[in-house]
Amino acid sequence: MRLAARMQKKQWHILPADPIAGQLVEALKIPPILAQVLVNRQIKTVESAKSFLNPKLNDLIEPERMPGMIPAVDRIEKAVREKQKITIYGDYDVDGITAVAILDGLFKLLGAQVDYYIPHRVDEGYGLNIEAIEQISHTGTKLLISVDCGITAFDSALAAKDKGIDLIITDHHRPSPDGKLPHAVAIVHPNLDKNYPAQSSSGATVAFKLAWAVVNRIKGSAATPQHLKQFLVNATVFAAMGTIADVVELRDENRIISSFGLRAISESTLPGIEALIGVAGIKGKTIDSIHMGYCLAPVLNAAGRMGHARLAVELLTSDNALKALRIAEYLKEQNKQRQVLEKKIFKHACTIIAEKSLDHPDHKTIVLASNEWHTGVIGIVASRVIDKYYRPTILFNITNDKAQGSARSIEGFDILAAITACGEHLNTFGGHAMAAGLTIDVAKIDDFTQAFENYAAANWNESEFTSKFEIDAVCSLKDLSVPTVRLLSTLGPFGRGNPAPIFAAKAVRLTASPRAVGINSEHLQLAVCDNSATVRCIGFNMAHLEKKLLENEFFSIAFEPQVDTFYGDPSVQLVLSDIQFE
Repeated sequence: MRLAARMQKKQWHILPADPIAGQLVEALKIPPILAQVLVNRQIKTVESAKSFLNPKLNDLIEPERMPGMIPAVDRIEKAVREKQKITIYGDYDVDGITAVAILDGLFKLLGAQVDYYIPHRVDEGYGLNIEAIEQISHTGTKLLISVDCGITAFDSALAAKDKGIDLIITDHHRPSPDGKLPHAVAIVHPNLDKNYPAQSSSGATVAFKLAWAVVNRIKGSAATPQHLKQFLVNATVFAAMGTIADVVELRDENRIISSFGLRAISESTLPGIEALIGVAGIKGKTIDSIHMGYCLAPVLNAAGRMGHARLAVELLTSDNALKALRIAEYLKEQNKQRQVLEKKIFKHACTIIAEKSLDHPDHKTIVLASNEWHTGVIGIVASRVIDKYYRPTILFNITNDKAQGSARSIEGFDILAAITACGEHLNTFGGHAMAAGLTIDVAKIDDFTQAFENYAAANWNESEFTSKFEIDAVCSLKDLSVPTVRLLSTLGPFGRGNPAPIFAAKAVRLTASPRAVGINSEHLQLAVCDNSATVRCIGFNMAHLEKKLLENEFFSIAFEPQVDTFYGDPSVQLVLSDIQFE
């Protein structure tokens, strides 16, 4: 279920019916709308459909195939054997936190001397920094392993070398465009070989693959010891968290890992996971990607946004239930503070946008800066700005004469490429096509803003930059039986690259007056019918459409179907994504 609809008017794009869907219906004995969704996700053969509907861990790519893996395992094996101090260096978001937890857990099981370091978001910023390496060098560290960062840390890599520290870089962010790589004994990165089948892995998945490869090396040709087998099961939970929270595409291997991680989390006995689920209020529920992305991940992220992310790693790696619960409750409160701050900054940002007319159609981008904002929250606010205005957005928090920024993009616009093109104005930057971080001197913000706008204008494709709303199929309400809707849920976990199916029903009408519900009466309950069936609907944040619904005899709805058991027996309810009037 989408938790918030874009505030922009949506342009419906109904995907065309494909005759291949009929072949899948006949071969697999599945409902036509399920087959059509598979085809829409480019699953067009019987074998690929079977694999998609029944993901298997055996279909994961062997970890040794990932570029840089063998030399990394060689160096780790030596460090473990010789009891050399290992320090894991991670990022402060969920992907980095879970990646650290994976490797920390493995090395402790192996009896290695291990510690971890996560930079402070505000004081240190993203990535390997020279000051941190100086500090780490005094702890006796002989092997430094970066997770979810490091691929462009050239100066820091040399600093580690100068301190006599061997560096293994594990990352998934985009390498330098010129092809240069930092100095390291090994670099484990899916993009270093264009033939590697999984180019879009999360940082946590890269760490998971490294841990898996180390286990393979240790066990040799023998069966995997039970304690290491259980560790790998637990590691899929962390890898799923990092994958879903980092919004990488939930296709192929990412979908398999996320699918198994979501299954494993419900059965997990790890104190940190149990505490996290408890404070999130989802204990006893079947946890899906929405719970992971909107309930669990924000609590973990709150550590890095409002304080220090080390606390989140302590939670995930704790073997003490009481300690884990106390940390989880503290992070829950931190997340509440983050939500209050986020609303305040978003309101301020919208005021500036209105004052400067940045929402005018001629403006392609939004770049804002303020010394009143919190660095740990501006990335989330940038995403909310995109939800409202649908433009690539960068927000800067100013501290003295420097500013730290978070960039978020829309589908079709590579924001890292745009930032790279304007790199002469920046001090540092890095990230993905959809999200990036950057730092800048305050005096250069105006020049950067203009250069960024000019780049967007020169690379603007109007059809791509319209807020499109893809609909998998138009259907009759009778097509949505409880068994069919339950089958549709097996297409998950849902997320980027594998969105939850959206359907449309045209020329429906009310069967009774709609009813505003919710604490502030902001949602709308209604029942609609076509010529085939009647079904209940809920429209979140749609109460403002009540009058218009009563004024129109017929209208069209876009929705996600779900099975609802609130009234006892299971029935189908439609979660409305949009309503359009003739």
